[in-house]
Amino acid sequence: MTNNSSSYYDTVADHTVKIPLPVLFSANEAVSVKQSVQELFQNNAGKINLLLLDFSQTTFMDSSGIGALVNCRKLTTAQGAKLRLINLPTQVRMVLSLTNLDEIFEIEADGENITEGSASDIITHPSMKSKPKRVLDIIGAIVGLGITAVLLIPIALLIKLEDGGPIFFGQMRCSWLGKQFRMWKFRSMVTNAEAIKHTIENKMSGALFKNPNDPRITRIGKFLRRTSLDEFPQFWNVLKGDMSLVGTRPPPRTKSIVMKFCNGADSILNRA
Repeated sequence: MTNNSSSYYDTVADHTVKIPLPVLFSANEAVSVKQSVQELFQNNAGKINLLLLDFSQTTFMDSSGIGALVNCRKLTTAQGAKLRLINLPTQVRMVLSLTNLDEIFEIEADGENITEGSASDIITHPSMKSKPKRVLDIIGAIVGLGITAVLLIPIALLIKLEDGGPIFFGQMRCSWLGKQFRMWKFRSMVTNAEAIKHTIENKMSGALFKNPNDPRITRIGKFLRRTSLDEFPQFWNVLKGDMSLVGTRPPPRTKSIVMKFCNGADSILNRA
């Protein structure tokens, strides 16, 4: 096999290639890994049966890293090859477990160079323990809730007048280490939105569902979404510490969603 641009990946056996992953598997590094896998298959089309992603040096992986793994799996599957994750440290194993991706990816069997540890060993982004950031979240949440209180009565009246349904919509999401919480919004869809979702055409591919003309969105809901007013109740989640003003949007923890993302989505987590 050849490598025309770098020595980032290594041939470890016939038709088997290993890519050592970076210490910090985050945004920029995730892009680099994805590009390396693309280049690998372009330069060695039809010659690779097994791709190994080696986590032996990795100490931190975030949502960007997860998205890169999903993309690597898609690229490998498209080439008719297999993808295997090896030498996983505790932090990476925890992240995969919390998103149910440990049930999707082929992972090196226990006892084969797997790093042991516990949840207390997990390395997180420095912002997780930043007191100034938490103070900023609290101040921002209080200001945001003050604005929400002013807007609450007219928005609540408009929602009630339209269909008489509930004012708020809550959905279970996951925060740090898989802690589940209910994320709140002003309701912008009809009350039976999930029940009739299968009747709506999906304009996106894979697991992402989007239809610009989704008939489930109410008239007031269109205005709330266009102005982002529907998300103002989330300041309550920020004040409680479930979310932060800046960060990745908390994902729902459902195996079916993860399965769909692995089969067709370009990323797992959206913007905050």
